[in-house]
Amino acid sequence: MDKVIIAVDLGHFKAYKVTKQEHESPKIQLIESYDSVEAHGKLSDKLSDTSGRFAMGGGKNGAAKGYGEPHNIELEMEKKAAKLISNDINAIIKKEGSPKWYLAASKMINSQILENLDAGVKAKLDKNIMSNLTKTDKADIMKHFE
Repeated sequence: MDKVIIAVDLGHFKAYKVTKQEHESPKIQLIESYDSVEAHGKLSDKLSDTSGRFAMGGGKNGAAKGYGEPHNIELEMEKKAAKLISNDINAIIKKEGSPKWYLAASKMINSQILENLDAGVKAKLDKNIMSNLTKTDKADIMKHFE
């Protein structure tokens, strides 16, 4: 029986196909892998306009000027990344046609990914681990789902 394992965090995405023939050990093949450029780097490098730098204004004490700083921008970027990851998972699970699949996602984004999955894809989810396995060797990844 074929299974798919998805290991993700905000910066990395790896999808493996696990095939097992009778009287053989499982074969694990990497079918999708990418690093998200959006998740890397400092937020200040991504938002580089000078309007958020609190220039000193006029007035008696030189009051600081704020230009409507986006206070929740990191949270919004995290939600957007989780939605994109969910879309990629939906596409892979549908393409592979596997009856079961496993998910390993960090605790920080696990529930957000699950919220954005299609109902049919979510129904096929067999095991969900709240752990970042993106740097785990492919030979060892199956041990986490046994």
